[in-house]
Amino acid sequence: MPITVFANPLIKEFKLDNGLKLVVQEDHRAPVVVSQVWYRAGSLDEVNGKTGVAHVLEHMMFKGTKSVPAGQFSRLVAAAGGKENAFTSTDYTCYFQQLEKSHLPLSFKLEADRMENLQLTEEEFAKEIKVVMEERRWRTDDKPQSQVNEAFQGVAYRAHPYSRPVIGFMNDLENMTVADAREWYHNWYAPNNATLVVVGDVKADEVYQLAKQYFGKIKPKALPERKPQVEPAQIGERRVVVKAPAKLPYLLMGYHVPPVINPEADWEPYALEVLAGVLSGNPAARLNQSLVRDTQLAIDVDAGYDLLARGRQSLFSLDGTPSEGKTVRDLEQALIQQVEKIKQTGVSQQELDRVKAGVIAADVYQRDSMFYQAMQLGTIETIGFSWKILEDYPNKLRAVTAEQVQAVAKKYLLQDNLTIATLDPQPISPDAKPQGKPHVH
Repeated sequence: MPITVFANPLIKEFKLDNGLKLVVQEDHRAPVVVSQVWYRAGSLDEVNGKTGVAHVLEHMMFKGTKSVPAGQFSRLVAAAGGKENAFTSTDYTCYFQQLEKSHLPLSFKLEADRMENLQLTEEEFAKEIKVVMEERRWRTDDKPQSQVNEAFQGVAYRAHPYSRPVIGFMNDLENMTVADAREWYHNWYAPNNATLVVVGDVKADEVYQLAKQYFGKIKPKALPERKPQVEPAQIGERRVVVKAPAKLPYLLMGYHVPPVINPEADWEPYALEVLAGVLSGNPAARLNQSLVRDTQLAIDVDAGYDLLARGRQSLFSLDGTPSEGKTVRDLEQALIQQVEKIKQTGVSQQELDRVKAGVIAADVYQRDSMFYQAMQLGTIETIGFSWKILEDYPNKLRAVTAEQVQAVAKKYLLQDNLTIATLDPQPISPDAKPQGKPHVH
């Protein structure tokens, strides 16, 4: 996720005695507030046999406490004119509300209650695990590209937990118990493993007093020890083929690259971010220009890279759909050619300037959204860095040279460091029906 902000005196951080971190950004343009609770617990922390438990617990968090019965949480927020939801990723689980500013106490009251008093019953768990299985069918089993992505992650990572899907494997979901969900909740849902982010028409010191009132009495927990999990260096190209009913083939390629590890000293992640922009940051970028417009080899093509990862591992990915009459092998060769071109002849100053300006402009535009601002702050804090690295980001990006972009391409975009996943489309039965249904909590 690109991250940009300029020195902002309106951001303040606090820490409660129980370890809860609070980050508040004042934004007085509208009488609205976004409140997010981030737990440093995602699929990264799961163990074999219990994949998907982080996401299952996210569902269970809406199933009630002694004072707020199942289903009531969402109704109370809706009655106050607000919106709420949650999401789980590899690195974290986040719960959020967007409300008129006077309703912030309601948000804090509800979140503090379920942080401490969640009721996990057999009955509610039995209902919700079926919903999660349905979601897995809908999101993965029914979607050929999702199946390719899951297979790709499992081959690109051999030892690291990023190899496992956030939604979990079906076998693990089928065998999951309410005790597994309880264990996860008791292990990780604690004030000293959470960050509370508030952005909106508020005064930071008043939010701090409110946080102390609602969250201050929750006791901290001794968190389980997190073992360092390192992916061994890849020593040869890896391939995986997924055969599934689909109209078109699909190609996904990825190289192991580092995310930000030392925000003060690192330059490679910023060069990789610029490289992704050179390849596919806008319609005039190289991949779209060469493979979609000029040669019409692909219907769509993309490059991607995340410079923030709590697991301290990242991938530089290339993916696309070949045009009719073209094969995934044609597209693969064309993508590798584009990579080789950068390794051999580098990038122009004009491309560099355009990408830097584009990334910074896009982010400034997105910062009009209070929700996006809160997402940035929460992500960075939960990854394990200070939100203050946001302030250095534009300068880090501006400092990237053409030589550095070429250097990271030469260092990391190597055949022995490459994993390739392809979709081999099988005939679609006219009688085929989706296995799953979309989920709304």
